[in-house]
Amino acid sequence: MYFVYALWSERYDKIYVGLSNDPDRRLREHNAGKSGFTKRYVPWQRFYLERAENVTEARKKEKYYKSGWGRKRLKSILEEWQSGRMRQS
Repeated sequence: MYFVYALWSERYDKIYVGLSNDPDRRLREHNAGKSGFTKRYVPWQRFYLERAENVTEARKKEKYYKSGWGRKRLKSILEEWQSGRMRQS
């Protein structure tokens, strides 16, 4: 089982998309500065997680979310996530 995930850096307003078979471990690694691109923008929060049956399917989904249409969709999901967080506060 694999997952495609999207992270958001509130401090820098950046979105990062990745895939992993252990998304919780990957989030910890990103926040520990163990990934090249993401270490500059810590801390990260995961706002999206999607399951994939295998690594091939996960890569297709990751590629989509890194495309223009996929980025647009993620920004919409992020806005919903942020508004939900604000309502909870």
